[in-house]
Amino acid sequence: MKSKQGYEPIGEERPLELGGRGDSSSSHNDDNNGDATTKSTLMMGAAAVILATLAFLIGRSTTTSTPGGEETAILPNLNNVPTRICEIYSSSHTSSKLLKSGSGGIQMIQTSFAEPSKQWSEVACVHVKNRRHLQEQDEELQQQEYGTAQINIDFDKVAFPDRPPILGFGGAFTEAAALNFNSLSQQGQDAVIELLFGKSGLGYTLGRTHINSCDFSVESYSHDDTDGDFTLDDFDTEVTHDLESGMVDMMLLAQKSVDESFPKEVDEYGMRIIASPWSPPSWMKAPTSDDVEGALHAELMTGSALPVCLRDGVGEDSKYAASWALFFDKFITAYANHGVKFYGVTVQNEPEFPAPWDACAYDVSHEGDFIANHLGPQLQKSHPDVKLLFFDHNKDHMVKWANELLAKDHPASKYIDGTAVHWYAGGMDRLLDGAQGNPNMHRMVSELDVMDVRKDHVLLGSEACHCPTTGYAGGDLSIAWARAMRNVHTILADLAAGSNGFIEWNLILDSIGGPNHLGNLCDSPVLAVPHRALDAEKDFPAQLSFEHAGHPFGEVHGDNKTREELNAEGSPAKYLDVGVVVQPMYYYVGHITRFVRPGSRAVHGLVGASAGDPEVRTFRPKGQRVAGGGINDLARNGIEVTLWPCEGSTRQEWLLNEQKQLQVFGHDWLGAPTTSCLAKKPDKDFDGLLLTTCNIDENKSGLFEVLPVEGKQSKVHIVSSNNKKSCLVVQPLRNNGGAYGPRGGPQVNVGSCDHPWAEWGFDSITGEITSSAFDALGGVCLTTGWPFLQVGAFDTSATTAANGAVIVTNEAGEHANYVIENRGETVLAASIPPKSIQTITFN
Repeated sequence: MKSKQGYEPIGEERPLELGGRGDSSSSHNDDNNGDATTKSTLMMGAAAVILATLAFLIGRSTTTSTPGGEETAILPNLNNVPTRICEIYSSSHTSSKLLKSGSGGIQMIQTSFAEPSKQWSEVACVHVKNRRHLQEQDEELQQQEYGTAQINIDFDKVAFPDRPPILGFGGAFTEAAALNFNSLSQQGQDAVIELLFGKSGLGYTLGRTHINSCDFSVESYSHDDTDGDFTLDDFDTEVTHDLESGMVDMMLLAQKSVDESFPKEVDEYGMRIIASPWSPPSWMKAPTSDDVEGALHAELMTGSALPVCLRDGVGEDSKYAASWALFFDKFITAYANHGVKFYGVTVQNEPEFPAPWDACAYDVSHEGDFIANHLGPQLQKSHPDVKLLFFDHNKDHMVKWANELLAKDHPASKYIDGTAVHWYAGGMDRLLDGAQGNPNMHRMVSELDVMDVRKDHVLLGSEACHCPTTGYAGGDLSIAWARAMRNVHTILADLAAGSNGFIEWNLILDSIGGPNHLGNLCDSPVLAVPHRALDAEKDFPAQLSFEHAGHPFGEVHGDNKTREELNAEGSPAKYLDVGVVVQPMYYYVGHITRFVRPGSRAVHGLVGASAGDPEVRTFRPKGQRVAGGGINDLARNGIEVTLWPCEGSTRQEWLLNEQKQLQVFGHDWLGAPTTSCLAKKPDKDFDGLLLTTCNIDENKSGLFEVLPVEGKQSKVHIVSSNNKKSCLVVQPLRNNGGAYGPRGGPQVNVGSCDHPWAEWGFDSITGEITSSAFDALGGVCLTTGWPFLQVGAFDTSATTAANGAVIVTNEAGEHANYVIENRGETVLAASIPPKSIQTITFN
């Protein structure tokens, strides 16, 4: 599964105040190899502290640290300001192509933290033909000195017209998912299939499964355990384990649901499943440090030797590599015989990580040799229609691997059809999952063009989940909501960068996030709780026999809530009654999957600054010193620093402190103020500046001086105190920002002060640092991560009745007014509540 590189538990256990449970404190070390001797303690201790830290995503305190260092009460800026109802301005000639005559025009649905039980609820929109009404409303809002964000859309500007369209979204058919699915009654199973794959549900069309076992299996298993069986005569051609666990049947039910729900998509798209190996049979693997001295092969499928797991390497003469490639062939054939035809396979799940669970490591060179010498030729001979995706790991090293293996002179390149990538940050801090690496996605798409890779090369998000355990078990709705918001942000950002789809990890898990035979419990949008079904027998166990983790994170708080309480929190009682918990992330991701169907394409869309007075911002009124939007929950070490249109929020508020560091402020998971500082040099993997510790002794943060630019009023250089010739400079995204455009997330780096993009504005009163690099398009502000207010826009006309869809998300603790303009013409004006998502379709 995901990388947890180099975990080491330290110190003593201490209680943490999160939903009444006691967790452990752990620290992070950067050694990627980990320590196989601490596997059990490592997984439990690391997971426990991570759950607690997830609380930071939603501010628990009513105070924030300002650039002056004092604590100031944060109250919603817009409480006394009129909010917009949904008003449609459909008379524009440039908007007419979006609206089919007589169809009713625009529709908006909303899911909001303020009303968690009203998911996908329709917002009543009114048609306004007189644009003077909009001008009058703007004047009223401007009198209050609050801004209206300008969301600029261009449905004629497809971001990646020469690349494949969006293939869809989905989740993984693991053994854990199948066991939980089969624990439900027939009514429960029918509900889950419709929830995940049906027309009234998410409408998933992508899936993933494991070749042999993964960590989300009850135990390690292989389809051929005969040592030395190089021709795989003993391979289980019935894949009996997967049949008996229910994995195959669940895939067939999903395929049937997709075919019946989306008949117009079937011929070109339909249900597409990829298969990924976690580990070969142990007899194929080289011994690890855990094995006895002199062992001929690894005893277990867990862990891996380095730099490659296979016993005799991956050279042309490797018997084990050849047999392992044949294993793929037989696995694909076995599933096809059961009616499941795979769309593709990945070479290896997380090849850079010798995980404490089922694993097989490769470095880039060895994966390339395995593809070129064995797997590529084997698949080309036996399954030429099955796509081969490489990498299947985190975004940090994706471009490095692509530069080597996709080069035309590399013998593996001719066999590779796509790239699979995970959303994890690696390391200890689970709150960075889904928050890192988006500029690398842009860089990757640019590399595909530069290297002249085939235009049909697929870039697919192949795994994402939140850990540890589940929102239901933790019992804190704010944490579950924060996870939902992170999911949607990452999906929209990846699609804007050129991704072709996004696959969640497990489709369904139990109440605590298992089973997992290494105790690596995680979350999923839908959970099986058969003990809560109305027809459950008396004393039906809360944990079934396949779940042997016990209660590693303490009490399961969701079990202590009534069906009415859970229903009010957004887990509908009608599903609880058949033993199913539907979590907030389900409804959030549905704002995308239900409307951005396969065949859709990302189009230009960006939340710009507010119109009118340049000092007025979406979240900060004119004259206010403290930034708005609520706490900065991205003021966290490891977050990338980027540039976006200014919104006046705490994510764009900086202080040049007494130590000459550029500092940002937020809150940790207990509500206490936290700080991070701008690093002094770019990260080697992400190629831009990140937030880092402000501890001067650690020597990671930059020391800066703000000096006026000679002859340019109000322009400054932010000069490195260590090197007077080095300044902060704007580093544009490699593919010109993809669907967001050049102002949507360019990086910041250190470079020559003579560079024209080394000129900044620094307002020490508001804390804004602005760049004029894109003045022709509009100003941008230095931002921690991404703004509170975000948008994704899509041409959906290929397979839906709607011509377009716009998804607006607001992660702030305050509502925001906005106007959507298509090619400069206003089509809609509205407000979005705090911690909410809206989808607008143009029918």
